[in-house]
Amino acid sequence: MRVIRAPSIGKAHEQVIQMILEKGWVLQTEDQEATVEFEEIAMQVDTPLAEPTVSPHSRFQQRFVEQYAKDLLQGSKASFEYDYHGRLFDWGERLTTDGKAVHVDQIAYIVEKLRSSPVSRRAVSITWNPVIDESLDDCPCLQLIQCVLRNGKLNMRVIFRSNDMLTAAGANMYALVQLQKSIADQLGVPCGTYTHISLVPHIYFIRDMHDIEPFCGRGKLIQPIGEVCRACQRCDRAKSV
Repeated sequence: MRVIRAPSIGKAHEQVIQMILEKGWVLQTEDQEATVEFEEIAMQVDTPLAEPTVSPHSRFQQRFVEQYAKDLLQGSKASFEYDYHGRLFDWGERLTTDGKAVHVDQIAYIVEKLRSSPVSRRAVSITWNPVIDESLDDCPCLQLIQCVLRNGKLNMRVIFRSNDMLTAAGANMYALVQLQKSIADQLGVPCGTYTHISLVPHIYFIRDMHDIEPFCGRGKLIQPIGEVCRACQRCDRAKSV
């Protein structure tokens, strides 16, 4: 597993894209999408609320990520196969116990668990629901959130089974840090570290080619692997790799 330490989530986003594009390998997914994939990555940010929270190179800027965070925290009227708000704040769709529908507010559980036992390691929430997700074409990437109180601060660790690091990870990190802040505020403590673990980080280098260029800077900021440059053909580097 590779570890990235960065002063902000915006900088972590830039560093992980560079690592994947420069050191990854090409893989065709089961959905026939061309990706650059990499080994497991952990991004640790000691000051997750520090600027920049959004990379200036990202297509999705402040207005978008703020709305994405609002949808995660408060829910959205839009219709999806799943949404993270429902999985975190109302887990249990299609499940019953003792003849009653299951509705679990996992974030409320995290708050109450840490309030009653500040040293607990059990303040976790999950998103995966086998009854639904084993047959979904688009199933949750975020799998687990753990919060721990240490040295008077709330640390959050998140695990993604798979993560589109170019177009999705920036908004994912921003929204989850806002969730971390919300939990910390309810507990009356500051935010500590935010650790973002991706088990299969990847970039869709054909589909999202236009989103790569601002990060790459035509080869001045990032020197991608040859397959990416040859597919792009937007600078002279493509002729030499």
